[in-house]
Amino acid sequence: MKIPVHTASHQYDVLFGYSFLREAFASLTAITDRADRIIVLTDEHVWAAQGENFTQAFPFAFDVLVLPGGEACKNFEQYTACQTYLLEQGATRKSLIIAFGGGAVGDLSGFVAATFMRGIPFIQVPTTILAHDSAVGGKTAINHPLGKNMIGAFYQPQAVVYDIAFLETLPEQEIRSGMTEVIKHALISNAAWLEELFARPIYGYTAEQLEYHLSKGTQVKADIVAEDETEQSVRKYLNLGHTYGHAIEAASGYGKLSHGESVMIGLIYCLLLSERYGNITRDFTVRVLRYALSQQYPFEAVAKFDFDILLSYMQKDKKAEYGILQFVLLEEVGKPFVQKVDANTCREVDAELRQLLTEVHV
Repeated sequence: MKIPVHTASHQYDVLFGYSFLREAFASLTAITDRADRIIVLTDEHVWAAQGENFTQAFPFAFDVLVLPGGEACKNFEQYTACQTYLLEQGATRKSLIIAFGGGAVGDLSGFVAATFMRGIPFIQVPTTILAHDSAVGGKTAINHPLGKNMIGAFYQPQAVVYDIAFLETLPEQEIRSGMTEVIKHALISNAAWLEELFARPIYGYTAEQLEYHLSKGTQVKADIVAEDETEQSVRKYLNLGHTYGHAIEAASGYGKLSHGESVMIGLIYCLLLSERYGNITRDFTVRVLRYALSQQYPFEAVAKFDFDILLSYMQKDKKAEYGILQFVLLEEVGKPFVQKVDANTCREVDAELRQLLTEVHV
């Protein structure tokens, strides 16, 4: 399966398949034949689990730099280590980076590619469910202790090669993390699809079922990115759940909660806001919360932090303008909008969330 992504700066394809790495790269020779060398950036967990499979299937010679696992690679230290490695290996503007891993590796690799010699090509080879979202659209970044994804660039990959076979060894936390973004894509686009997702657990999908849902999510993102590459308008809709979720993630310390687990908490917060500013009902919010609790999302994280701590992180959010917080909310499922919300209202809704979590059980 091939999903084209059309942006103002670049057009490329997202390729879906099962155990098709060699076949996929055989179709990308227009990109790989131009490379004077290929450098794979990956992390220790991915390389330990999938490095042998990648090496056997990848049809070209390459060098590899193995980075710390998860969000631990998205910092200045590892960014500098990557740039040093490229320089030591004699990489040039014709070198090609392959980002082999989850969202964190992809974000770091893209930012490295965007800034090495002012930009060299890279290809995303995602290994997580979450990366069906993060690998598409050209958002690249590293974290700062004061905020997530604060240093980065919009820089599109040359291609995305999504081999569903890599998803078969994912731990449950990674499944939860990735399926949050699938649910988010359904919330902003398609009520019928959302019902399909809520009709069963997030665990135990077959490869075919995963490809179906991930390709639908990728298409939602591709359509939005084609309209708004650099998040001036509708691309903001993809941030549903992220403002409060990023605050929980940052306060917890990157890597303690997964990105998607944090965003799921943020989604419930946004549904509560959407009860005030949109037409979302409390029954719907409770239904989504019950489903999330039944799938072991860690909502106990909310109680660990005072609202003022979370507010300090939300106020650093990139979507804030002139000190006013902006949230992506839902008029109804499939109809997102952006709403300015003052700090007092945010505090009230945070209290609502905490109270709701004491009342709702699976």
